[in-house]
Amino acid sequence: MDLKIIYGENADINFYENRINGIEKIFLEKEGKKNEYLFSSSGRAEILGNHTDHNHGIVMVASISCDIIAAVSKNSDSIVKVCSLGYPDVIVDISDLTVKEDEFATSNALVRGVAKALTDKGYKLNGFTAYTTSNIFKGAGVSSSAAFEVLITEIFNHIYLGGIITPIERAVISQYAENVYFNKPCGLLDQSGISIGSLVKLDFLTPTSPKITKVEPPKGYSLVITNTGGDHASLTEHYAAIRREMEEVASHFGKKVLREVEYGDFLKEISILKEKFSSRAILRALHFYNENQRVLNAEKALLNNDTQAFLKQVNDSGISSIALLQNCYVPGETNQPVVLGIELSRAIIKDGAVRVHGGGFAGSILAFVNDNEVDGYVAKMQEVFGESNVFKASIRKIGTTLLKENK
Repeated sequence: MDLKIIYGENADINFYENRINGIEKIFLEKEGKKNEYLFSSSGRAEILGNHTDHNHGIVMVASISCDIIAAVSKNSDSIVKVCSLGYPDVIVDISDLTVKEDEFATSNALVRGVAKALTDKGYKLNGFTAYTTSNIFKGAGVSSSAAFEVLITEIFNHIYLGGIITPIERAVISQYAENVYFNKPCGLLDQSGISIGSLVKLDFLTPTSPKITKVEPPKGYSLVITNTGGDHASLTEHYAAIRREMEEVASHFGKKVLREVEYGDFLKEISILKEKFSSRAILRALHFYNENQRVLNAEKALLNNDTQAFLKQVNDSGISSIALLQNCYVPGETNQPVVLGIELSRAIIKDGAVRVHGGGFAGSILAFVNDNEVDGYVAKMQEVFGESNVFKASIRKIGTTLLKENK
């Protein structure tokens, strides 16, 4: 496949060719033979829709130019071996697909969970050997775990199933692996954005088959992601609490998720909800409804080439995440780097927008910045948060894919 189709017309193709040649050389050196296949699975940027997918909301997400590249060959047995540069080898025997608590939050769990989801659909699998290299920004909330699980799904899909799994099915299978085997109660935003590619609006009214609408990103603006610091490892309960509190509010109406509750009905019951639930749960529910509308407003703005209206929705989303969703700092912590990054960005950016990126509480923020001021913005953010923690990214048009097959 033409690498410019994957990485964009303005991409440094030599950079990507060097990465590809490097990982194929390592495969040859370690395995004593050439790899049969080469795959790519990208990171993702959450543009709008912060913590709404798990309640069947509406989101806007994009796959971006950083990725995992994997050199792969089939195995004749049931062993999956994934050797990622800089990490311990992942070795999983997929003849055993039971959930293992000691594998929670590991790559082994994701491999086993993907294999389980596929075999439950009646597909027959064998193992494979993969060597991978990644330039997905660490700690920046661009979903390296989702990129990995969607990659594993597509490897199985292509080398054993003839490519019959659709992009959305890939995402659903990957989400299952993360929910059940990795033990993280995520929604479907990350996996869908990575699997589908481009900038897309996803409506999760029917969560396993969301309605997909591709839109064009604004011209003349760069996407900048800043890792403001903090560790996500101890934050799972904070993420889970957002979903749990939204669903508690929905349960008052006899529904499972907020998307099944009309906004007007929610507003009418505020006084009763206040007696049953925390104010924070009610605020988070209000964020859900407002965020859905922001996505619709942003889609309309992009279709009308109204960049300023689009940027307003992104900025308003960032404000809502701080004030209503309350996922821009860890409760009780005085160290609040995400809020610092957002407010510093607001002080610097004259034409653009900024918001929390991904799960929140710690980690990254996302900004759209006019190309005329992006270099100054990046320099200032690097001065505060470190040169290695500020990344310019472009939106990638192709989701997780086979790059080439060596005959």
